Amino acid sequence: MTDGVREEDRVRLAPGVMLRQDRVRGHWQLLGPERVLILDEVALEVVRAVTAQPPATVGTAITALAAQFDAPRDEIAADVLELLGDMIAKGFLTR
Repeated sequence: MTDGVREEDRVRLAPGVMLRQDRVRGHWQLLGPERVLILDEVALEVVRAVTAQPPATVGTAITALAAQFDAPRDEIAADVLELLGDMIAKGFLTR
């Protein structure tokens, strides 16, 4: 499910959500009111890419991630759009 996320969208952290590193447990997480999402390395890179300053479009972030991971852009795009859709549906990100 992509929740309608398109490559021309700009995605940001939802109000009240913060990207934080848990230094004790050694992982990154999105902290929101009454919820936590533990990020693996790939999810962390996606969140960083789409929430970078200045704001990038999702498509620009996908292109950068495809180059960073030396992977086919269409495969990266499908995975990123699905991940972003899930994070939006869970209230961690917004457009």
